Amino acid sequence: MYVDNGIAYAGERAQPLTVVGVRPLEGHRLWVRFSSGEIRVFDFKPLLETPAFSPLADRMLFSAVGIDHGVPVWNDGDIDISPDMLYRDGSLA
Repeated sequence: MYVDNGIAYAGERAQPLTVVGVRPLEGHRLWVRFSSGEIRVFDFKPLLETPAFSPLADRMLFSAVGIDHGVPVWNDGDIDISPDMLYRDGSLA
């Protein structure tokens, strides 16, 4: 049991999903290893049309992906993406 904001819940608190490994792949895809040990491949191409991710169309910038506190980042943290989205929308590797 655990308490969060004054509400008691049964079971154990789930640990947040974080990224522990990331590698850019051809075709604007990311290989991602999660704290759970699972690996997914995320296709970034559909997101490159959005203002937030359009700078990643540049292959050099896309290839410069890093991890900051369990979150994939680019451009010194100016661009990031949620580990939950990568997990939910990624394909099993």
